[in-house]
Amino acid sequence: MKKSLVALALFGAFAATAQAQSSVQIYGTVDAGLGKATGETTKVTKRDNNKLGFKGTEDLGNGLKAIFQLEIRYETDTGTLESNSRPLFQGQSRVGLQGNFGTVRLGRGLTAFQEASTAFEPWSGMPTPAGFQTDITVAGYTSDPLSADGNSRNRFSNALFYNSPVINGFQFNATVAAKEANNNAAVDPRAPGNRFTFASGNYAVVANVAPASNPYSMSATYTNEQFAAMAAYERNGLQAKLWSVAASFNPVKELKLMASYQHQDDGNFKIINTDTKAWLIGANYDVGPGKIRAGYGQKTPDGVVKTKQASLGYDYNLSKRTYLYADISNKKAAVANSINYTVAKSVNYIGLGVHHNF
Repeated sequence: MKKSLVALALFGAFAATAQAQSSVQIYGTVDAGLGKATGETTKVTKRDNNKLGFKGTEDLGNGLKAIFQLEIRYETDTGTLESNSRPLFQGQSRVGLQGNFGTVRLGRGLTAFQEASTAFEPWSGMPTPAGFQTDITVAGYTSDPLSADGNSRNRFSNALFYNSPVINGFQFNATVAAKEANNNAAVDPRAPGNRFTFASGNYAVVANVAPASNPYSMSATYTNEQFAAMAAYERNGLQAKLWSVAASFNPVKELKLMASYQHQDDGNFKIINTDTKAWLIGANYDVGPGKIRAGYGQKTPDGVVKTKQASLGYDYNLSKRTYLYADISNKKAAVANSINYTVAKSVNYIGLGVHHNF
């Protein structure tokens, strides 16, 4: 009897130790709603990306851990993978090591700039038309313009990711991508003379070709209880360069004020509209069981009509994991098929939906 009790105790201790040493978590988001934009029919849409993820850690001893994260994106209205043409693990697919030196990972994921910038956007980087992340927050910039058609343009594939330890609130982050594109030819290192151009007058570049030089991204962040800031610089596969500064301040616990400024230099592969500047101000205010989101921003491409956007949103929490939301926005921007993008169009958007995390 005593031997049985000792064996049972040892087995329990071993199981607890094994569980502490290695863990895998399944997580995700389900988001669906109705959206209506000017000139379009009402659609079943989403405010946030729908995802199914797997992440895990293994304790290797002496403060060293092995980590991984895989994230699938899908559409709730059709049950298909996001946009039907994106990678299975569109969100990210990374594996690496974490220790006193920081975190090192290999694979696919948001760049150092794209990942840090979402903290200074009123919709936390969600891709809703009422948000600013996909346009004004990045000054119209794309991190991966050479990826295959239909792919997301705010991530690096075939990349090395580094996050330093947080020291007195400061952290440094860097991403460097390899020059890969399924063994396709490399793009010319500079603007390709008088080759084929788009109607806008800018050079056309074939999708999914290898960059002439390694794309890279860097960001430095600082965070304390009331204040946060970011400075970032990134260069993509077409050698377009973007720098951004952002800050947020909480005068009271419930209120977060934020602002950012971005500048894109795309002179290497563009003939006209080579510089784009953008700025954004926003706020989040927690009131009762909900949150108010508000923002206003402008994007000013060189020689092109300004983009101006004002948005307002509200979240109503039903639980810690589920909330209802409503968004409304007005955006004035250049018409894509106008000559040199000199004609502006005003678009109103309203969206209602439900968001659940698991």
